[in-house]
Amino acid sequence: METAIIPVTVPVTPITPTDNNEPLSSEVQPNKRRRKKSIVWDHFTVETVGDGCIRACCNQCKKSFAYITGSKLAGTSHLKRHIALGICPVSRQRNQQTPDSKTGNATNEPKKRYRATPGFSNIPFNQERCNHEIAKMIIMHEYPLNIVEHPGFIDFVKTLQPQFNMVSFNTIQGDCVAMYLKEKQSLLNFISEIPGRVSLSLDLWISNQTLGYVFLTGQFIDTEWNLHRCLLNVVMVPSLDSDGALQQAVVSCLSDWHLENRLFTLTLDQSFSNENINGSLRALFSVRNPYMLHGQLLVGNCFARVTSLLAQEALWALGETVKKIRESVKFVKTSDAHEETFFHMKDQLKVPSMKDIFIDDQTKWNTTYDMLVAACELKQVFLCLETSIPDYKIAPSMDDWKQVEILCTYLKLFFDAVSILTAPTYPTTSAFYHEVSKVQLELTHAAMSNDPFISNLTKPLKEKFDRYWSECFLVLAIAVIMDPRFKMKLVEFSFSRIYGEDAGMWIKIVDDGIHELYLEYIALALPPPETFVEERNDSIISEGNVGIIPKTEPPEEGYLQEAPEEGYLQEAPSEEGYLQEAPPEEGHLQGGPPEEGHLQGGPPEEGYLQEGPPHEVAHQEVSHQEVAHQEIPHQEVATQEIPSQDPLISIGDGLSDFEVYISEISGSQQQMKSELDQYLEESLLPRIQDFDILGWWKLNKTKYPTLSRMASDILSIPFSTVGPDSVFDTERKKMDNYRSSLRPVTLEALICAKDWLQYGASQSSDAFLKMEF
Repeated sequence: METAIIPVTVPVTPITPTDNNEPLSSEVQPNKRRRKKSIVWDHFTVETVGDGCIRACCNQCKKSFAYITGSKLAGTSHLKRHIALGICPVSRQRNQQTPDSKTGNATNEPKKRYRATPGFSNIPFNQERCNHEIAKMIIMHEYPLNIVEHPGFIDFVKTLQPQFNMVSFNTIQGDCVAMYLKEKQSLLNFISEIPGRVSLSLDLWISNQTLGYVFLTGQFIDTEWNLHRCLLNVVMVPSLDSDGALQQAVVSCLSDWHLENRLFTLTLDQSFSNENINGSLRALFSVRNPYMLHGQLLVGNCFARVTSLLAQEALWALGETVKKIRESVKFVKTSDAHEETFFHMKDQLKVPSMKDIFIDDQTKWNTTYDMLVAACELKQVFLCLETSIPDYKIAPSMDDWKQVEILCTYLKLFFDAVSILTAPTYPTTSAFYHEVSKVQLELTHAAMSNDPFISNLTKPLKEKFDRYWSECFLVLAIAVIMDPRFKMKLVEFSFSRIYGEDAGMWIKIVDDGIHELYLEYIALALPPPETFVEERNDSIISEGNVGIIPKTEPPEEGYLQEAPEEGYLQEAPSEEGYLQEAPPEEGHLQGGPPEEGHLQGGPPEEGYLQEGPPHEVAHQEVSHQEVAHQEIPHQEVATQEIPSQDPLISIGDGLSDFEVYISEISGSQQQMKSELDQYLEESLLPRIQDFDILGWWKLNKTKYPTLSRMASDILSIPFSTVGPDSVFDTERKKMDNYRSSLRPVTLEALICAKDWLQYGASQSSDAFLKMEF
């Protein structure tokens, strides 16, 4: 059957075919740019036959073909096949007479145009740069060092560049270590220039050889108020149970990076830390490194590990039910017929869920949570599956599904809280307050639920989380106070919901704690006590020689006197407006017996955060009002002046100097306010989602010079010891056999260099030196 030819009326003007198989008509504007010809028109000519019918005629065999402008039915595809496939007898005969071993019939095929890449032919070969790139590739992708000895890799590189001489194992190992040392020196120079302190976090890996590997990560804020998190050391320890092993690793890190007097906090993994380890670390740092707030900020626990343990315990409480659902999912996913039946029933039941069921990875608790959520949305299908597949005998009951739905509610609470650690950028410490306090509040309310299933499920979780909350609430509260959108107001609001009637006592602990910490930063900014005393005595003696004020009396400028019997900090207004502190042996903030100290540090059995009646903690606190700096009454200063010859000290009605007195005391009271008090009294900023807290402190560091230094240290405290890829792990990280076989120096070089190249501060700070080739 012949293809019907549809006649088309065309103008008499000549027809010029285009590359899209459409002829240009006379209606086309003369100045319109004509497109390039299609390759088929080198072999065909368009002819008009009969009543305006268009045909394409082969220039070689003179056979005509149907051609309709813009039609896929009779376009140019069949014309190309006529030439390219050798259907044309004349073309085929020519190719047989003059065969071309390289191209064959390709002479008649449409021509392909290749675009050459400009410039690469002029680049000279550089063996040293190639060695550097191979070392970088091995570091970044964790390839084995002996990849340079693999025959397949050698052949591949030789194909790319025949001039390249493949390096040996020892050479590439040395190149990797050299790259690590160069990056380490850049990072060391960068850390030495930061104005604040550095906080450390410790993570412990294991291996099949029963060796331990301590990962020490540093976190700090630089001069531009950017938060950095860098892996500093990987230290191999022979025993996992040795308290001294962790001490050795930390001391080595502090010495390696010149942080002996700059450590602020230390965050550990709760699964391997205990009272002995914490106590030994505190004892070590009390000698080698001065710590703030009597060491109460020194040791913390990993939030990711704590949350992971809570999630695992909740899953274990419903272990049998979770196992039923997991086996049900396996029953469906391991058989194509079962899966087809499952989704057919889903369509019949019109279940609206868009989720797909999948088998979880039991080393990641979030995958188990996702599996349960998806299964709960499809529970109607599982309940009816037995009617279609008689072999399905493990269907969970309706009560089982209800319990799993309640379980998912609290797993979601943990999942949402810890997801903050999976963000592209590591959050500041203040961001953790919202998540941790929310978990504490929800578990507190759930444990008191009238539903026995909910209370029995959450009571053990609350007991474990209470211990974590008691250890970290002070750090978190101080951190969120450093957020100008919340300050003390959020602490007061959330504590009232968590503690109820006892909230006042805990709010007072936070208020006293932040003021005491602030005073320690004030003390760090002051000259040494000996210098201060000498300068003050010299000024008093010089004034006494003039005969204005005896040196045993307070100076005329109104210096405040010390009160050793009270033990409080006295204040002397200075040119900078800083608060002066009493000598350590008389100061209020020194360590001492519990009945005299304020927020005393010490072993866990003596610390103020330990379990016990709340009133015991309250008795050990000295109110902030008592710490308020005291002024000498105006009357006392007046009695010390040189008596006048006039027997009456009052003139007129006795109120002529009242205005002067009011202005003097108003100015002195304003001057007496510390940076912290001024900051807390200012109104809150609007609560916006993308608020840059570090950027705000960068802009206000001149207004709050001391408080900004304190905020820099507080906001950089790490609350996790693991990376984003390990947040949901249920097992400890394990070093593979290959990396365990490497020398400790090589292993540390490969792991640390990867962190610095991929996630390190060298990628986000102009202060780092760039690699030069």
